[in-house]
Amino acid sequence: MVGNNKTKKRTTNKTQKVLEHLQKHGSITSFEAIDLYGATRLSAIIYNLRKIYTIESVNSECTDRYGNTAKYSTYVLRA
Repeated sequence: MVGNNKTKKRTTNKTQKVLEHLQKHGSITSFEAIDLYGATRLSAIIYNLRKIYTIESVNSECTDRYGNTAKYSTYVLRA
């Protein structure tokens, strides 16, 4: 129905889920955010959370299944 203002209210959004993960585990990677919460734009979530919380980026490298070097960030919540 067009113009219907009734929307299903989500009890917890992805930003809240990522914050709760950081508070419980201390860090999160984009792989974890996608796998656990379906959050494909982790950097945008972290950008917004940094307005309130101190979150550090730790850059790392790994080798993928094809032997290529892959770079990724781990976001760490600081007290």
